[in-house]
Amino acid sequence: MTDPRRRPLNHGDGKEALLAATVRVVAAKGLRGMTFRAVADEAGVNNTLIAHHFGTRDRLLAATLEWSMERSIGLANLGEYAGDPESFRAALIENVLSEPALQVFQFEMVLEASRRPDLQPAVRTLYERYVEELAHGRSDLGLASSAGFDRAMFAALDGLVLQYLGRAITAEQLSEAVEALGAVVAAGPRG
Repeated sequence: MTDPRRRPLNHGDGKEALLAATVRVVAAKGLRGMTFRAVADEAGVNNTLIAHHFGTRDRLLAATLEWSMERSIGLANLGEYAGDPESFRAALIENVLSEPALQVFQFEMVLEASRRPDLQPAVRTLYERYVEELAHGRSDLGLASSAGFDRAMFAALDGLVLQYLGRAITAEQLSEAVEALGAVVAAGPRG
């Protein structure tokens, strides 16, 4: 009998399915629970597809970190934060509430990088991209900015998301805090 989750995928769908499945597996089981078999089962494909697309576990993780970052940036629309804080707040909250696995996966990778120096460049790139998105949005609007200010604003957002994922704050508290942060971001750095 055929497993109903194992369905034929169109060309290119298999890679995307594996990336999404890796996020879900790591979010649920941590990095130690991420095996080729667990990812393949979650994606509903044969585990040889992982070796075909990525070769190694580390390459799969690196590709998934890049994919999760692009997806998260696209969903939250960070570049629009300074111009329309209300829209950004709504998009950020929706992103975190609807796809928390993306952020859990990224935090897992950040923590793992503290133990594995080979992951540190990918994690630095992750944070640089997020900070660049905030800076780009501010620049497009002609708002004053600085590297330190942009990094501090993203660090605040990052911390709020981590607090929410750790159940230290509620979705309502997250929303209120992001709204308050929006006012600070719109005001910009003090010279």
